[in-house]
Amino acid sequence: MVIGAASAGTVFEWYDFYLYGSLATFITHHFFSGVNETTGYIFALLAFAAGFAVRPFGAVVFGRLGDMWGRKNTFLVTMLLMGLSTFTVGLLPGYDQIGVAAPIALVVMRLLQGLALGGEYGGAATYVAEHAPPGKRGLYTSWIQITATLGLFLSLIVILAVRTQVGEAAFLEWAWRVPFLVSIVLLGVSLWIRLKLNESPVFQRMVAEGKTSKQPLKESFARWPNLKLVLLALAGLTAGQAVVWYTGQFYALFFLEKTLKVDGALTNSLVAWALILGTPFFVVFGWLSDKIGRKPIILAGCLLAVLTYFPIFKGLTAAANPELAAATASAPVSIIADPRDCAFQFDPVGKTAFASSCDIAKSALASAGVSYENEKAAPGALAVVRIGEREIPSFRGEGLDRAAFAAARADWIKQLTGALAEAGYPPKADPAKVNKPAVVSLLFLLMLYVTMVYGPIAAALVEMFPARIRYTSMSLPYHIGNGWFGGFLPTTAFAMVAATGNIYFGLWYPIVIAGATFLIGLFLVREMRGAHIDD
Repeated sequence: MVIGAASAGTVFEWYDFYLYGSLATFITHHFFSGVNETTGYIFALLAFAAGFAVRPFGAVVFGRLGDMWGRKNTFLVTMLLMGLSTFTVGLLPGYDQIGVAAPIALVVMRLLQGLALGGEYGGAATYVAEHAPPGKRGLYTSWIQITATLGLFLSLIVILAVRTQVGEAAFLEWAWRVPFLVSIVLLGVSLWIRLKLNESPVFQRMVAEGKTSKQPLKESFARWPNLKLVLLALAGLTAGQAVVWYTGQFYALFFLEKTLKVDGALTNSLVAWALILGTPFFVVFGWLSDKIGRKPIILAGCLLAVLTYFPIFKGLTAAANPELAAATASAPVSIIADPRDCAFQFDPVGKTAFASSCDIAKSALASAGVSYENEKAAPGALAVVRIGEREIPSFRGEGLDRAAFAAARADWIKQLTGALAEAGYPPKADPAKVNKPAVVSLLFLLMLYVTMVYGPIAAALVEMFPARIRYTSMSLPYHIGNGWFGGFLPTTAFAMVAATGNIYFGLWYPIVIAGATFLIGLFLVREMRGAHIDD
């Protein structure tokens, strides 16, 4: 009952939170239509990340309440806040109706979601761990770890069902709101379940004995022995865990749909199958961590990610869009331009036209999902796109009025698109040519890494900190890791790709962080399996 009730509520919160990530392309269309396409997508990912940015603050606010007021009461509040903010997203008018107020309102709702989620996870993990019998803490808390994947899976299933029922055109126009609005029903069910729970026995004992903390923030972060544990938990466990998790569950989704141009509904179904196959391994690795320790499994997942991410994502390209992989090999693309003519493709206020010959070429190739190399040209030279042996000169848009620039850009993109098509570059992945078993297998492998790093993490964090400040102390490193290192991964990786032209360059972000966590965790983090957690 404890596991089921805690998990059901947490599934709902993750469902709410992940709807946004799964619908980032549609969010771009409705809320960021006033800027160029590349900027709009980065902005949509930034709004997605905004919810993660405030998670550590939610951890501090609700962690303090959880250590003073109780585990159960706190995560009832977080659930209500999450559910109402998600429902509101489904009602927000778009950019075409209220202009810049639309993305601002969207970001505010994401911030409220992030605050709520920052208080949810630590409470649920602490609550279950404090009920678990000795020797089964990893197994019991691994069910909480499943909730994140089940929440993502539930969001994909609801999205897929709505898209199938109403069609792509209607989904783009209005039906993308339905999954957000449905959350109000799930909120009611989840609140009803959690109201039936009793408080954690460890917290009840502390209250009876007068041992609850009066200053959990000070005890957690102003005293070096505990602060040291917080920093080690972040650098040696949760930072690497976070980037492996978000690469496997989110960046792979963005990579398939945005970069490889796989149909959105097909992408969701492929990811859903990988989630179905991989989800049981959260419990497997949670159970195994009770036998051999938390640290070896988490660090092994980080190391495997470091060693295999590049071949796995290149394999995804070959399996999901074989025509793109073949064209990239037979007719590689380069942009030959004066580096001073090239700007970073991000415009926060939507006022920059990106009218230089280099910017025009880079923007077009980024939108087409085509990987390219950068070559230096003579100062002042006109940028040229080389596709195999063929060269397509760009044009200078500076000095043209808006209408003339739009017309010239449309004509040039038509020429570029024709040249790419002649070289074998497809406008999108052909669903009939997607090697679905191979894609699911590679996604499952990424998912297996996720279960390795995430299955044992709740037990590892609970065992590191004393009961009186556990909610606060474990929540902050978890949410800095997952909120900042993990939550900003899609945005950072996509921006790295946009800046370099290499569709795999963004993988360096999770590889470097996972590698650092492996080394720090290996040498500095103590194994705490089986530690006494009642005091």
